[in-house]
Amino acid sequence: MTLATPTRSASHGGFKRVIERFPFVPALLILVALLALNGFFSPNSLSFRALTGLISTYLALMMLAVAQTYVVYAGDIDLSAGTIVSLVNVVIVVLMEKWGGGTLSVFAALAVGLLTGLACGIVNGVVVAALRLQAIVATFATSIFFTGLALYVLPVAGTPAPAAFWRTYGGRILDIPFVLYVVVVLAVVLFLAARTRLSTQLLAVGDDSQAAFQSGLSVTAIRIKGYALCGLFAALAAFCITGDTASGDPLVGGKMTLFSVAAVVLGGSALSGGYGTMVGSVLGALIIGLINSLVFFVGTPSEWQNLVQGLAILVALMAGIVVGRKARA
Repeated sequence: MTLATPTRSASHGGFKRVIERFPFVPALLILVALLALNGFFSPNSLSFRALTGLISTYLALMMLAVAQTYVVYAGDIDLSAGTIVSLVNVVIVVLMEKWGGGTLSVFAALAVGLLTGLACGIVNGVVVAALRLQAIVATFATSIFFTGLALYVLPVAGTPAPAAFWRTYGGRILDIPFVLYVVVVLAVVLFLAARTRLSTQLLAVGDDSQAAFQSGLSVTAIRIKGYALCGLFAALAAFCITGDTASGDPLVGGKMTLFSVAAVVLGGSALSGGYGTMVGSVLGALIIGLINSLVFFVGTPSEWQNLVQGLAILVALMAGIVVGRKARA
């Protein structure tokens, strides 16, 4: 009897250390469980082709979840992230069409798209960090502004992207799907980004901004940089969604904002800031994708699908939060 208590304490302490070092572990466990459930109801869903299709469909959300994580690190939030996706989407599609749709015009349009996302992020950062407006209110206001810009650039959805662009996104290189190359590059970028000074500074600001300021950190500049990176990754998300839909739509990213926030929380990041991981946010985006697939595979009637999806995401959120809190207690 006396030997059991220290064993349990040691076991709990070991799990706590694992969660502290790898906050995405609860999300990984949920992901594995969802993969098993998807495989049970539809064995073909675990095929290489099906998993590649899942990644292709939700790669944009994975990028946007990473974008959102940069501002959440510092205790902020960006409700305009999805509208930045919409704006960049229509900008690059319109420019590609206007410039002829050739290889050079595609790359030039993508460069303009990156600059557009960066500019939107900097605007958000200045409004929130420099002007000290509430992040949730300020980015809600800028989301309306960015939506207006997107509708000005392309009032009606449907303009097609050049075939060279979407065929590359949905195609193969050396018989390997192009999206898998993108995932590998993303993994390398996240691995390197996690070890940069900026990531540490963003977490420090989110943990205690006053202490970070007193230690000599430029809190305002760091928060602006977080929003700038959010804008860049939102632009990358727009590239992915353009490749997946092969068209321009000024409202395409509208629903993605809250999904990106949910993915961040599913991945183990704290919305209060100071704690989280990019890997977890990517896993959170995949969890949302697998939940949507599972709802379809179990044969849920169409009129109930949104309700069931919402409940399933809520359950996954609660499970991840409870496991994370118990580990950190």
